[in-house]
Amino acid sequence: MRDGTRAAGILLAASSLDGPWGIGTFGAEARRWVDFLAEAGQTYWQILPLGPTGWGDSPYQSLSAFALSPYYIDPGLLCEEGLLSGAEAENAARGSTGADSERTDYAALYADREPLLRKAHARFLARADGDAEYRRFLAESPWLSGYALFMAIKQKYAGRAWLAWEKPLRCRDGAALRNAAHELAAEVEYHRFVQFLAFRQWRALKAYANGRGVLVIGDMPIYVALDSADTWAESDLFQLDAERRPLRVAGCPPDPFSETGQRWGNPLYDWDHNAGTGFAWWLERLRAAFRLYDVVRIDHFRGFESYYSIDAAARDARDGKWVKGPDAAFINAVKEALPGAAIIAEDLGYLTGEVRALLARSGFPGMKIVQFAFDSREPGSRSYMPHNYERNSVVYTGTHDNDTALGWFNTARREDTALARDYLGLAPDSAEGNWAFIRAALSSVADLAVIPLQDYLGLDSRARMNTPATLGGSNWQWRMKRGAADAALAAKIRRLTEISGRSLRA
Repeated sequence: MRDGTRAAGILLAASSLDGPWGIGTFGAEARRWVDFLAEAGQTYWQILPLGPTGWGDSPYQSLSAFALSPYYIDPGLLCEEGLLSGAEAENAARGSTGADSERTDYAALYADREPLLRKAHARFLARADGDAEYRRFLAESPWLSGYALFMAIKQKYAGRAWLAWEKPLRCRDGAALRNAAHELAAEVEYHRFVQFLAFRQWRALKAYANGRGVLVIGDMPIYVALDSADTWAESDLFQLDAERRPLRVAGCPPDPFSETGQRWGNPLYDWDHNAGTGFAWWLERLRAAFRLYDVVRIDHFRGFESYYSIDAAARDARDGKWVKGPDAAFINAVKEALPGAAIIAEDLGYLTGEVRALLARSGFPGMKIVQFAFDSREPGSRSYMPHNYERNSVVYTGTHDNDTALGWFNTARREDTALARDYLGLAPDSAEGNWAFIRAALSSVADLAVIPLQDYLGLDSRARMNTPATLGGSNWQWRMKRGAADAALAAKIRRLTEISGRSLRA
């Protein structure tokens, strides 16, 4: 990734950081995590999407393709700025952490975090005259006014999705929008302020990481949520009817993991309209992402070649169909507008010769998953065998959608785990399957190896981040235990990184 040099990184969602605030934040604990990465000889920190989440708490179903989640704003840093008192922050820590500090309680955050931020906003207003940094942020964020109005109207409607709003607002009647902006001006300003805080804290954290030699890999979902500021404000970009309701939605077909497929429900793009604009919205989305991250992983890359289209009225994905996407026209536009952009293509799933050709044309590294190599349910599993990798790729033991390595060894078919043990040289009674996966990834020829922290910690299925095609449960909730990323683990990771030729530090 960095001029073809072998490198390593760790995958850890920002929400999974430890700390007292009920969810990982951009404060002191995040800096300690960066210090750990540096001590462990890591070049990259890969995260999941940082956008504000809605129903289901999935970072891949965000209320905005541009905004950041208010939950990541660190109350401790607000205390240092005088925007909160120590007692207020302490109450927030006590209220949102809950009995299980290794799980995020999103319901508690939803109830507790907004009142705290409103107190910070009131204090900011009392001293905000002449705040050049705030005015500059507003000027540099053309998406912000639309997002803030969306959130203010959504609050007026008690959080209901925008398709449930009255028609003039749902369909963006000019007079209705002006009236709403006037009526809800204070709420609009509050949401602008929240984004200012989130962006300021994130940029400071990223600068700290870069200063310690750690680069950040961000994650961009290919689709936006139906209930998002983007779908509401940019409806022409999507396959919607005259009432702004989706005609077709995204998902993936049935496979050995799901006999009914997956119906994600995201609105599909009207690629002809997007192409007619020169893919302007997409290019601005990518530019915004590169202002936040050093590298961008684009999720579901195969959707640019062809995408799975499901009738919006269908209950599952069985009757969907593949439809041609923008293909090389989109890739050419990206490469012309953003020459040299560091992009990782998530090329997993149902792949065809056409998808492989588009990936080769792009020059972007694709992804390899060690776990897939031994899972007989995975189509083309043998292509994921480490001896089949190419240099221009990024290898993972697993992703946020996989079980942990140890969890896989505990639950996979006996013949699959036997194959893995034979290939990796593991004794039948060995409990070190996670380390065998890690060594296979690090020692492969792939330019970059990224290991989920759960695998370095040797955690089982209880630490799984997400189970696809499911809602609720423990999805998106896992957090690292305080003190788990210690000096001993950093030293072990650094040693493995060095002997595999991936450390860029002396």
